[in-house]
Amino acid sequence: MTEMGDTVETEVAVVGAGLAGLETARQLHDRNVDVRVLEARDRVGGRTLSQELDGDMIDLGAQWIGPGQEVVNEIIEEFGIETFEQHIDGVSQFRAGGEVGRHEEVVMALSQEAQNELFDAVAEIEAQSREVPTDAPYDAPDADKWDSMTAATWRDRELTMQEARDAFDASVRAVFASEPAELSWLYFLFYLRAGGGFLSLTSVEGGAQQTRIEGGAQRISKTMADELDGHVYLSQPVRAIEHDDEGVTLDSESLRVEADYAVVAVPPTVAGRIRYEPPLPARRDGLTQRSPMGSVIKCIASYEEPFWREDDMSGEVVDAEGPVGLIMDDSPSDASSGALVGFLFGDEGRALADDDEMRRDVVLETFAEYFGEEALEPVGYVDHVWANEPYSGGCYAGTAAPGTLTSYGEALREPVGRIHWAGTETATEWTGYMDGAIRSGRRVAEEVTGRTE
Repeated sequence: MTEMGDTVETEVAVVGAGLAGLETARQLHDRNVDVRVLEARDRVGGRTLSQELDGDMIDLGAQWIGPGQEVVNEIIEEFGIETFEQHIDGVSQFRAGGEVGRHEEVVMALSQEAQNELFDAVAEIEAQSREVPTDAPYDAPDADKWDSMTAATWRDRELTMQEARDAFDASVRAVFASEPAELSWLYFLFYLRAGGGFLSLTSVEGGAQQTRIEGGAQRISKTMADELDGHVYLSQPVRAIEHDDEGVTLDSESLRVEADYAVVAVPPTVAGRIRYEPPLPARRDGLTQRSPMGSVIKCIASYEEPFWREDDMSGEVVDAEGPVGLIMDDSPSDASSGALVGFLFGDEGRALADDDEMRRDVVLETFAEYFGEEALEPVGYVDHVWANEPYSGGCYAGTAAPGTLTSYGEALREPVGRIHWAGTETATEWTGYMDGAIRSGRRVAEEVTGRTE
């Protein structure tokens, strides 16, 4: 333990003990680079957060992994962590255009006309996204035009049916935890390209929601931190970073760290709250001001059993009109008990962020609307308002409003002197996901190693 006013000298100081920061430190440690990690919270894991509810471990933060996410799957295998498939068997439900449709495949719950229009739109989206280079989206042929639009602008131009528009909006909220009117169309296309496409990001089977982690996703960060025993300092929010040609100095709650290099591995908007001396260049500072976090509240109710399965219900609901935009079966792998997880996205998440009692009532009433009155009587309930976490500022990730990528995008990964940047927002593959966070840590470790050798 450090004492008040302690000074630590190291080669590399890392800000943030989420997946990106811990993987950065792990990679550097393996290269015999002395490294220290400063974490503002009293825990590791960042935007992963696992805790017990009614005897089962549940995820209040990042939860799912899927095909194509080779890096996080590699880490899980290295650590000997078991996984299991997301339960999806049975009938799913989709409310759009004022109607609730039911089908074993959730998108098939829409009317045939809405499906046709939506599938045509997805084909166009996929074609446009292939024109966006993930390492430099601002270099796309139509970057200026696309970055002047929002996802809502595109929707209104291309979709004529209300049911199809509603379904598009519901998908956007589920993927970005943001409203379509908040997102640059260029950023939308970039994000989809980085994650394998629209269907990859919105699907369970064969998609980004296919697999869960036994014991919770935070196990990954905890195992990483165990490997760095003595090199991770908790409850040390970094307030200021001084930097010059000789090195960097980080001041936190009760610790000063003097290092040759610093890696800031937190969301851009959170990184912007640190005081830098000298100040950051205008473009980097502007980026931090224009990268708002998504807005999501994750709500989990536990039951003695997954009773909805008895009625051949999958537990999956996509709702474009109600307050809970997405519901999934969150039961443990052995189904020894039941659980439902609901998500409040965007405007709904902001509206209910500060009223705990109303939020619980709204969530359980929505569960009951789709699965019956038994859902009103859980044996346990917990939720997490990510916007109220000062060291995340929201979830899942930092997004980009119109004009951000073309005006400020080049500053996303560009070092400022001896300061480097990591975090899932900086990834060129699986941006916004756990896999992207780990990839960013590996990239920045390579950058810093090249400068320390």
